[in-house]
Amino acid sequence: MDLSFLKDPDAFFGVSATQQQDASSLVPASLLSMTPAFEVPSGLKAHAFMADAAAELEETKAKEDQAAAKSLSDPRYGPSRYVCPSNPAIRYKHGTTTLGFKFSHGVLLAVDSRASMGSYIGSGTVEKVIRISKYLLGTMAGGAADCSFWERQLAFQCRVHELREGKRISVAAASKLLANNVYQYRGMGLSMGTMVAGWDEVTGPALFYVDDEGTRLRGEMFSAGSGSTYAYGVLDNEYKYEMTVEEAVELGKRAIYHATHRDAYSGGTINVFCITEKGWKQYFRGDMNSLHYGQYAEERAAAEAERANKMQVDE
Repeated sequence: MDLSFLKDPDAFFGVSATQQQDASSLVPASLLSMTPAFEVPSGLKAHAFMADAAAELEETKAKEDQAAAKSLSDPRYGPSRYVCPSNPAIRYKHGTTTLGFKFSHGVLLAVDSRASMGSYIGSGTVEKVIRISKYLLGTMAGGAADCSFWERQLAFQCRVHELREGKRISVAAASKLLANNVYQYRGMGLSMGTMVAGWDEVTGPALFYVDDEGTRLRGEMFSAGSGSTYAYGVLDNEYKYEMTVEEAVELGKRAIYHATHRDAYSGGTINVFCITEKGWKQYFRGDMNSLHYGQYAEERAAAEAERANKMQVDE
């Protein structure tokens, strides 16, 4: 804001001393003879007062800038709280695996349940699928508190929209609300890599990815978290759009299993949800170790037996 006019308001507004004297003659004599309620210090001029106010304003602004710079370097508030104190080059790792994809009958979301910070496992039973509404779900990857807070705030906004408009919000609008919310806090330490999935009344299934910088992407398939590369390996090999709900659930379950098996920062319980025109429903919940030593162990044994039989036939 340009405050230069405060230093010399007469020059800024083009008012000379002669004009001021002429203007004073327009004031009734009865008013000029009145005793002021307070004594004005001698020599105090309007422009001098304004100059002092401008200087005080600049001084206040300088103090605010210094306080802001200090808060960024303060280990309690700035980005330094998210790195190792002894070595700023070491950043804390956020581990998880979440995925989502569209198919012919809806949208599928699959997640693990481990919360970690580096090598420390804080919890093995985190609910990483946030229920936004009957037709909307969100996933958590990054900071658990950040994702949980902002997606629950999104649930509130979606409900208000439904009450005001008399119809449920679209998936695109819901994801845009979330992106707008976190965009205002970009660069302030948020850690989010979320998916917003749902079923629209007109367009059908929809899937969006939103991160802590306010990036918003529409897509057919996403995976987020430290184990996402392993999940993508399974999805790229076996994904197809034309699948039944049972096939989609098995694919999501298998992709998360392989990620939890290979990624040290993912694990715990595997949760699989599917959103159709009737709303969302949880189709699977089970421990990854039960799959490793149960269903998939039997599949590996059967594959080994088949390979051994084939080798014997060839011989």
